[in-house]
Amino acid sequence: MTVVIVRDGIHYAVGLALAGIVVAWLAGGWSAPLWVLAAFCLYFFRDPERAIAPGPVAVAPADGKVVAVTAETPGVQRISIFLNIFDVHVNRTPIAGRICNVQYQKGRFRAAHQEACSAENEQNIVTVQGEGTTVMFKQIAGLIARRIVFYKNPGDRVEKGERIGLIKFGSRMDVLFGSEWEILVKPGTRVAAGSSVIARRLDVEEANGA
Repeated sequence: MTVVIVRDGIHYAVGLALAGIVVAWLAGGWSAPLWVLAAFCLYFFRDPERAIAPGPVAVAPADGKVVAVTAETPGVQRISIFLNIFDVHVNRTPIAGRICNVQYQKGRFRAAHQEACSAENEQNIVTVQGEGTTVMFKQIAGLIARRIVFYKNPGDRVEKGERIGLIKFGSRMDVLFGSEWEILVKPGTRVAAGSSVIARRLDVEEANGA
């Protein structure tokens, strides 16, 4: 499996390594924690290649554990994925389509596994309009994560499973689906961004079977 490192991770690792060199020169063994942190940054910002699931399905936008599957409003279902600091934090779009809206919302920094953070925490809300469907997903900052990165702009075309950003150091991602989607995961399921299928289109299957 090919694994690259996100540029941010290289910057952090180099900075910590240089600090380690300075501390080693001044204080000897006290530099060890800085070397450990530099190595962890390279691990944290890893970006493995993924085989994107084909067909009329939506893929996980992030690595992590599904912590909620619930009805957000009538006709809208929400999947929430919690990312701990050991998960890959590169985010991917769940479906192909055009980004029709990006809204940044300031808020609190509750622990990302808490249900309240879906509405109250700082987040980036992205709406993707695909063929016959619209899916919304949220990059949500957590207790430690205070930096949301998003690479795209409204009007951009994205492919299913395409990299669209990341959230640094522990976070949460919510995905909102309409009634044309069947949810295929449940709380406790571990998912991998791009390769894990989390929902499938009912209307497309019905049309193909007609």
